[in-house]
Amino acid sequence: MRKIILSAITASILASCGQNQTANSPENIAEVSPNTLTLSTDQLRAADVKLGHVERQMIGTSLQVNGMLDVPPQNLITIAAPMGGFVKSTKLLQGMKVKKGELLATLESQEFIQLQQDYLDHKSKLEFLESEYKRQLELAKENVNAQKTLQQAKSQYQSAEAIVKGLEAKLGMINISPASLAHDKIRSTINLHAPLNGYVTVINVNIGQYVNAADEIFKLVNLEHLHAELQVFERDIHSLRIGQKVTFKLANENNIRTATVHLIGKEIGPERTVRVHCHLDKEDENLLPGMYITANIESDPREVDALPANAIVTYEGSDFVFVQNGSNKFTMTKVKTGTNAGDIVEVQFPDTFDGNSSIVTNGAFDLLGMLKNTKEEDE
Repeated sequence: MRKIILSAITASILASCGQNQTANSPENIAEVSPNTLTLSTDQLRAADVKLGHVERQMIGTSLQVNGMLDVPPQNLITIAAPMGGFVKSTKLLQGMKVKKGELLATLESQEFIQLQQDYLDHKSKLEFLESEYKRQLELAKENVNAQKTLQQAKSQYQSAEAIVKGLEAKLGMINISPASLAHDKIRSTINLHAPLNGYVTVINVNIGQYVNAADEIFKLVNLEHLHAELQVFERDIHSLRIGQKVTFKLANENNIRTATVHLIGKEIGPERTVRVHCHLDKEDENLLPGMYITANIESDPREVDALPANAIVTYEGSDFVFVQNGSNKFTMTKVKTGTNAGDIVEVQFPDTFDGNSSIVTNGAFDLLGMLKNTKEEDE
């Protein structure tokens, strides 16, 4: 009877041991030591771990700078009054698109009338003086008149001619054609027209307001040749060259646009920076002058050790990768990162690193989470 009881107890203990061995099998649990993680098969599958190797790739160094969008001076136009007058009409609103030659505003003034009267008056005098001068020339050929009389006629004619030419120039400035002007066609208004295609950005007048000569009335901007003006610090000038590719984005926007370095400034500014002028590779009507941008200027590529960006994790201010040390065993190894080229990143390993080792290229963030959680539980 005693033998039967002992046999039953032994069988029970063996069964219990067998259950514990099955539950604690390496296939179902993860083992953790400092910076090293051994995953179970289920955890490895759940983290979707993929492996790769360090590769030599050509990566261009990237210089991160700030700047803003701008237009060439010839594309930013200030519309001013050539002569003082009252604003009689305008239909412009800020943001409106105008075409070259389109009517912007009409001005009215007595000065416009007086200028036309003066022109017609002096033009009539000029015609008379021209006839008199030609008559004196004919008399001089026959020695009928004195030389002094001829000189006086010539002087009066040339003086009147200069006055008429000056008045013609003034009429041209207020868009009145001298050739079409007659005594019965004098008008009190002049028209201001758009000198280029563009958008209205500033309106400083209203109907009935008096504007002086040279007062700023409107501002127009043509967005066809928008460019990027970047500020590059003095220490980075040696990295610049014409033709370099530039990627940039607006503040609070993830859309990346491209440009090309076109001009490099030759003067150091007060903030020890140089202005770099870049042409956009593609025009975009959504961009406006004055928008602030962050940009990356790409330099000549060089061959470096590189890994996919997903292989690198950051922990407590340092960068790490997970190196495989067995079928399911991974060690978090500290690295130094360099140039970031989007999907790939330059990396530098310790001298003891074996370049043939497999590295986690997908699932590294999940492994870091497991390692951190386990450390917190141990503490």
